[in-house]
Amino acid sequence: MELSSIDLGIIIGYVVITVLFGLWVSKRASKDIDSYFLGGNEIPWYYLGLSNASGMFDISGTMWAVTIMFVYGLKSAWLPWLWPIWNQVFIMVFLAAWLRRSNVMTGAQWITYRFGKTFGAKLSHIIVTVFAIISTLGFISYFFEGIGKFATIFFPWDLAFELGPLAVNSEQAYALVIIGLTTIYTLKGGMYSVVGTEVLQFIIMTISCFVIGYIAFNSITADQVTAAVPEGWHNVFFGWELDLDWTGYIDSVNTKIEEDGFSLFGFLFMMMIFKGIFASLAGPVPSYDMQRVLSTRNEVEASKMSGLTIVVLSIPRYLMIAGFAVLGIVYLGPELQAMGEGVDFETLLPVAIQRFVPIGFKGLLLAGLLAAFMGTFAAFINAAPAYIVNDIYKKYINPNASAKTYVRYSYLSSIIIVVVGLIGGFFASSINTLTLWLTSALYGGYAAANALKWIWWRFNSYGYFWGMLAGLVAATIVPQMYPDTSAIYLFPLILLISFIGCFLGVIFAKQDDMEVLKHFYRTTKPWGFWKPIIMEIQKEDPHFEPNRNFLRDAFNCLIGIVWQMTFVLFPIYLIIKEYYSMAFVVLIMIITSVILKRTWYDKLKSSELVDKN
Repeated sequence: MELSSIDLGIIIGYVVITVLFGLWVSKRASKDIDSYFLGGNEIPWYYLGLSNASGMFDISGTMWAVTIMFVYGLKSAWLPWLWPIWNQVFIMVFLAAWLRRSNVMTGAQWITYRFGKTFGAKLSHIIVTVFAIISTLGFISYFFEGIGKFATIFFPWDLAFELGPLAVNSEQAYALVIIGLTTIYTLKGGMYSVVGTEVLQFIIMTISCFVIGYIAFNSITADQVTAAVPEGWHNVFFGWELDLDWTGYIDSVNTKIEEDGFSLFGFLFMMMIFKGIFASLAGPVPSYDMQRVLSTRNEVEASKMSGLTIVVLSIPRYLMIAGFAVLGIVYLGPELQAMGEGVDFETLLPVAIQRFVPIGFKGLLLAGLLAAFMGTFAAFINAAPAYIVNDIYKKYINPNASAKTYVRYSYLSSIIIVVVGLIGGFFASSINTLTLWLTSALYGGYAAANALKWIWWRFNSYGYFWGMLAGLVAATIVPQMYPDTSAIYLFPLILLISFIGCFLGVIFAKQDDMEVLKHFYRTTKPWGFWKPIIMEIQKEDPHFEPNRNFLRDAFNCLIGIVWQMTFVLFPIYLIIKEYYSMAFVVLIMIITSVILKRTWYDKLKSSELVDKN
């Protein structure tokens, strides 16, 4: 498909503005590594919240979300729990404050804050740095797979080429060009560039979402949707089995469901809950989300930033997702049925844009989706080099280098990470496969050690190291042992192996230094099993009050999950015109918002733990 000159002008103009902005802020960002990676802790929380929301609005994830709504209907609202999306609720309620109180730059540096400077702490420091790099490489491959499929449908040029024995097809060539441009502006501008461009990207993306929602709302009727989908598609609730048969509608969708491994939907839901509790309690993985929390001014702003991310992300995004899904079902359904087997459902989003979006708006939307991709990709390649430079080079190789040297090495680290991640992208099979591996297998190796580090005083540095190492090895080997099993069903086994590593480390190594543990608890004040440490602190300070807010936080998390779900369901019901269901969702949204206002937001307050600098 050839884009009009208007659409091409909008897209090219946006890319030029983005790159120029990165160059413009490069002088401020390159002052030192604190400015480069955290924006000097000067960026307001609402900008960081918009940036975080924009960073989560990635193009690969949006393509996946459109596909699963097309296939699974209203039940697709549950499938983002694979990540789980409600880890943002846990972060909002208590983890953002706990994490921000450390005043560190990276998740690996936080290890020293938690475990001290012993040999075991150094091993833990190294293993979490390795995890951060591996997860970033995985996400780069995930982005590479999505942006290539997306771009090829719209841009008219065949960019395929051969480089020695390597044959690069047009999808891969477009991905290389877009990723290269994103890398340039991120390298130069650091966190200032990432946040600044992502706020702009969020504005463009939100406008685009409302445009698509408007087009879909006015282009289809409820009866058209009902006639084009099988029984059960409209039902958000489910039994043990999915019970969704596309035979006679689009037969190849049944093959897609079988390949995904989601037929036993009740069992899948149980696995998502089980995995979600551990993954959410573990806290944000060492990537862009954690970097936003550490970039805030203090713990209160960290909590507000996480809450804002939930509010501003879901409704606009799901207007777009639902809009494209129903447009595809109604108008592309007969065509897809005629194609038979072999349909690539992951291209539904770009095909729908090609068919249904008018000139001018198409350029704006493509610029917005391109912005979303660039923002998410930029966030990852800003976060990962912080671990290489701050946690490896500065800590172990050259602790006395100049600020400019550290920034230069961050440039080099970014380039190496991007190149290695792209190599992995050449061998990726699909977005869905990468999504399941990242959310289930890899995070299965992360959850055990990182949940225990918050809640158990006796969990030591060796337990963390062996738990993380066992989890990473299991996440690599177990999926290879069971190639025909969806990664989400392997999560319990990977988690168990990781827990065994954790407890072996605890059993065969002594507890960490008491002074380190007291400092950690006194400043972070998590709830959990900390009684021996609390008693030691109270010997020195009889007036010290421990954290007794577990029940309140647990209640707020439950309410928050329901609250977040209403932001997902409201735009879906609006687009498919189920107004009674929509009104019920709005009522639940209001009730849960009032509850959270009283039990969470009103409780936020500055304290002596907030960094005053």
